[in-house]
Amino acid sequence: MPTTLRGAQVVLRPTDPSDVPVLAAIRAKPEVYARWRGGGDLVAAVREDLADSGAEHLSIEYGGAVIGMIQWAAEAEPDYRHASIDIYLDPAVHGRGLGTDAVRTLARHLITDHGHHRIVIDPAADNAAAIRCYGKVGFRPVGLMRSYERGPDGTWHDGLLMDLLAEEITQAP
Repeated sequence: MPTTLRGAQVVLRPTDPSDVPVLAAIRAKPEVYARWRGGGDLVAAVREDLADSGAEHLSIEYGGAVIGMIQWAAEAEPDYRHASIDIYLDPAVHGRGLGTDAVRTLARHLITDHGHHRIVIDPAADNAAAIRCYGKVGFRPVGLMRSYERGPDGTWHDGLLMDLLAEEITQAP
């Protein structure tokens, strides 16, 4: 059952179909689109993401408004069990610690309520702001994944695998 989570500044709640237009508008912003893409119909792309039964999607609220989405998935194989996180945030609210709060809040939930001992996240290797954000939560670089994802220009780009062990999560300042 999806849960509403409260961070120091943000609320993470199950994404509702009524959130789709706002999330599509955020995805259309150049800074977000460059990382998340989605083709010409971003409403359809967001709906497709939400239909993925292998992930749980949470809308990120700040001041009562939806400012982004965070999602997680789990590897259920007992010998490799871990969770993964992905996030996008409206560039209009960047630099306020809201992404850090959202990632920390979800990571704490995955550790405490779901018993995960390890969480991974995989920003583009050139996404310095995201890497700083995740580092503030306690994620550490594991390694460079060469030619990991195809960019909108059709060329391959590197990704950075980062992970967080349960005992490494940082406290909110």
